[in-house]
Amino acid sequence: MGAAGVARLHGLFATYKPPGLHWKHLRDTVELQLLKGLNAGKPPAPEQRVRFLLGPVEGSEDKELTLTATSVPTLTNHPLVRGPAFTSLKIGVGHRLDAQASGVLVLGVGQGRSLLTDMYNAHLTKDYTVRGLLGKATDDFREDGRLVEKTTYDHVTREKLDRILSVIQGSHQKALVTYSNLDLQTQEAYEMAVKGLIRPMNKSPMLITGIRCLHFAPPEFLLEVQCMHETQKQLRRLVHEIGLELKTTAVCSHVRRTRDGFFTLDDALLRTQWDLHSIQDAIQVAAPRVAAELEKNLRLGLGTQQLYGPGWQGDNEGPSPALEGWTAGGAAGG
Repeated sequence: MGAAGVARLHGLFATYKPPGLHWKHLRDTVELQLLKGLNAGKPPAPEQRVRFLLGPVEGSEDKELTLTATSVPTLTNHPLVRGPAFTSLKIGVGHRLDAQASGVLVLGVGQGRSLLTDMYNAHLTKDYTVRGLLGKATDDFREDGRLVEKTTYDHVTREKLDRILSVIQGSHQKALVTYSNLDLQTQEAYEMAVKGLIRPMNKSPMLITGIRCLHFAPPEFLLEVQCMHETQKQLRRLVHEIGLELKTTAVCSHVRRTRDGFFTLDDALLRTQWDLHSIQDAIQVAAPRVAAELEKNLRLGLGTQQLYGPGWQGDNEGPSPALEGWTAGGAAGG
């Protein structure tokens, strides 16, 4: 395989991280499998060198010895002498998932690690499905956390939940405009807002660009959340805050990322596919889409900088978007 195999490994690909697996362990497992594949290839033929070997003279009845020029293989580069040809690979991890969360996790190999930085600078949105459970509260907002409180939830309806979600989405969309530092009085900025192309140009708290209920069967409910600059703990806290707004409590039982930028679940390699050939194929298939999407989004970011309002400053922190406009503790935005 050698250098040709390594050349096909520069780029981005997506894996599916199962719950309970730390992202570092996933990265190390992928690296181990790639090294195993690279070193499993047939080694090149050894170089030959001329040596003068002592031997009997052909056709002589006497026990005369003579030196004969002979071509013999050089063993200095043999795998059993030198060891494996590849001992480490540079693998970067994109937007991380904590141990309890699952879903799409993007990795970059070799030169692909710089593309992870481009993904970060593009401020791409990500999609999650978040499962909540009404009726109890824990210290870490997770279902298996230390129980703090139990409450009733018979009064909670789908209509009440949808109303709370609409308020959350509206408040975060206002915060998104604030953090983008756009002057909406311009036609270009207004059109970007209508098309949903506004992006924050600096660090910000979690910003939710879309949220809706996919399934409601008390005590369980399932949300689809589109957001950026989030952590999985903030998404669990969001479920807790929604419970408070519904005059009850709620914990998060599952967080699953279904899309990270332009990588979806369909692109994610399962654990049985974390081998050299599958990863090489995934990188090659994704490469044209990665290049096109990054160019489009980074160009969009450069165009946005020209639409800043007159009061913009490059390091503007802006007001906290949290849950401006609703009352449940004001912290679900992170």
